[in-house]
Amino acid sequence: MVKVYVMDNYEGLSNKAASIIASQITLKENSVLGFSTGSTPEGMYSRLVQMYRQGLLDFNKVVTFNLDEYVGLSPDHPQSYHYFMHQHLFNHVNVPPENINIPLGTAENLEEHCRAYDKKIAAVGGIDLQVLGIGVNGHIGFNEPDRCLSAWTCVVDLSEATIKANSRFFNSEDEVPRQAITMGMASILHARRLMLLASGKSKARAIRETLSGKVSTQVPASFLQLHPNAIIVMDKEAASLL
Repeated sequence: MVKVYVMDNYEGLSNKAASIIASQITLKENSVLGFSTGSTPEGMYSRLVQMYRQGLLDFNKVVTFNLDEYVGLSPDHPQSYHYFMHQHLFNHVNVPPENINIPLGTAENLEEHCRAYDKKIAAVGGIDLQVLGIGVNGHIGFNEPDRCLSAWTCVVDLSEATIKANSRFFNSEDEVPRQAITMGMASILHARRLMLLASGKSKARAIRETLSGKVSTQVPASFLQLHPNAIIVMDKEAASLL
């Protein structure tokens, strides 16, 4: 069963998510954390930076793995997830650079890079806590609704819905990459704990379908129902259809 926290607003969601990550690091200083990008976790990252500056958190032994990255964008591209993570978290806390792992969308051999990414996760003992977002179509990472879902880290084609949703970060929809590297469903579900964040009415339908009691490849987030230690932290708007 997925444990659900419904917070009054986005600020409450961000504080709750940050407190869960802080507790994980406090209990295990060398935690392996899986991070996600997008507008929803920005508040959580801001709160984590604040806690670090207040001396409440130490990231010195933390290892991180990000869920995904656009194919074709260099790490210094303003819309790459490398850039996002450094702007919102890594430039402001003391995670050692060598402990930061983000898929490389410009890797010469993408297939080999994906295999190596999963091997590196396994080599450090797996992910202790994986943060997830959810798309309006129920995707997690870039695992899009389909007849079949990839098990392990791979290159995927982005759906039109996802391209349209992500176009707000670019000058136009034409600039949005059509492919991405993403952790697969097995890569995600192998984490010891999962924490999905959802904010706003646009996510309400996806949240309802995620918690419907049915598991479907058409709603990748519904696979959280199979995990022994998954939680969803959302605001009232995202929970409005429950």
